[in-house]
Amino acid sequence: MNIHSTDFELFGVPMQFAQDSAVLDARWKELQREAHPDKFAAQGAAAQRLAMQWSVRINEAYQRLKNPLKRASYLCELHGAPIHAEHNTAMPPDFLVQQMQWREALDEAETLQDMDEIASQSLASMRKQLSKIEQTLDARKDYAAAAHQVRSLMFIERFASEVDARIDQLGQ
Repeated sequence: MNIHSTDFELFGVPMQFAQDSAVLDARWKELQREAHPDKFAAQGAAAQRLAMQWSVRINEAYQRLKNPLKRASYLCELHGAPIHAEHNTAMPPDFLVQQMQWREALDEAETLQDMDEIASQSLASMRKQLSKIEQTLDARKDYAAAAHQVRSLMFIERFASEVDARIDQLGQ
C-alpha cells in the first residue's frame, strides 16, 4: 500500500463513477484487517501508530468511494475540475426555476401526503442527476461538466434533507 495512492488505487477498483458497493465493502473489510493496529502490537508503538494512520486513511477513502456525491466530487478534483461549491453557486436558469417551485411547494405543504409528493419528486430528480453524472464522468470523461452537475446534486440533496426534516416534524 502507498499512502499517496488515490482512493481507487488503494481499493483496487477502476477510477470511475460506477462502483459495486459490495466490492467496496469487501475491500474495506480486507484492508482494515491488513492494517489493524493489533496486528502490529509485537512490533512496537511506532508500528501501531503507523497502522492507525493507515486505518484512518482506509476509512476516509471508503467514505469517499461509497458515497456517490463524494465519489463524483473526488473524481472531478482528481481530473482538475474541483467543485468549489462554496464559491461557485451559479446554476442554469431552468434548475433555479425548479428549485423555486420546490421551495414554494414546501412552504405551502400542510399534510404528510404533500410532503411525500415533494420528497418523491426530489428523489426522482436526484436519481436523474446521478445518472447524468455517471454518463458525464464514465462515458464522456467531461469532468468540468460533471463538476456543474455535482453542484446541482448538492442543492438537490440539501433540499431533500430539508424535506425529510419537515416530514419528521409533521410525524411528531
